Amino acid sequence: MNLKKHIPNAITCGNLLCGCLAIVKCFEGNLVWAAYLVGIATVLDFFDGFAARLLKVSSAIGKDLDSLADMVTFGVVPGIIMFKLIGYAQIIALNFNPNTANSIFSIQLFAFIIPVFSAIRLAKFNNDVRQAESFIGLPTPANAIFISSLPLIITSNGQFSFNESHYLFLMQPYILCVLCFALSFLLVAPLPLFSLKFKHFKWKDNQLRFVFLALSVVLLISLQFIGIPLIIILYILLSLVAKFV
Repeated sequence: MNLKKHIPNAITCGNLLCGCLAIVKCFEGNLVWAAYLVGIATVLDFFDGFAARLLKVSSAIGKDLDSLADMVTFGVVPGIIMFKLIGYAQIIALNFNPNTANSIFSIQLFAFIIPVFSAIRLAKFNNDVRQAESFIGLPTPANAIFISSLPLIITSNGQFSFNESHYLFLMQPYILCVLCFALSFLLVAPLPLFSLKFKHFKWKDNQLRFVFLALSVVLLISLQFIGIPLIIILYILLSLVAKFV
């Protein structure tokens, strides 16, 4: 039995497991740990493909399994995180202005357009030969990282602090809903974005990737959690500059 060919799929299953655990944490109200699990899953999602290429055991089953795992971890989980965030935002809005109750009661459901568009994004990726070496539209892991960073930015000491957070302006129901629509559009938009897949680690052919990673480290060190969504924005901007300049 060739165990080597199962290593990438085992890593992919680790990604799926993190997604399942993140859902549990969301229902427990612990969005911080849900965000951490999405981060761990992102690392696993990178290494399953890397391992498949390194071991030369890529397969159609592995590709389909990867998309199924991504749908849970990077599609369903960010939808639930946003659902919970909008719910918290509604509580804040009601505390400050009880008269808003009738206008915001149902917008929490808008969060679930994220899993819907994530599914469309993944289906397009699996059937688009143009995306073998790069991406068209925001990858679902990048979208999930952006959304998962919001609880980390808003929380204080791992807990939601409605009165002390300096980023309370993010917790506006309509702002979060607009963000849902904007990110969902980016998932399926015809945007050419570079891939972080390394065939080798030489400077040649990887300049853009190395520049992006270096700037990302700077943003994380200098801005910590606030740097995470900025890294996703940087990723989009660098991709557009590389494509059109």
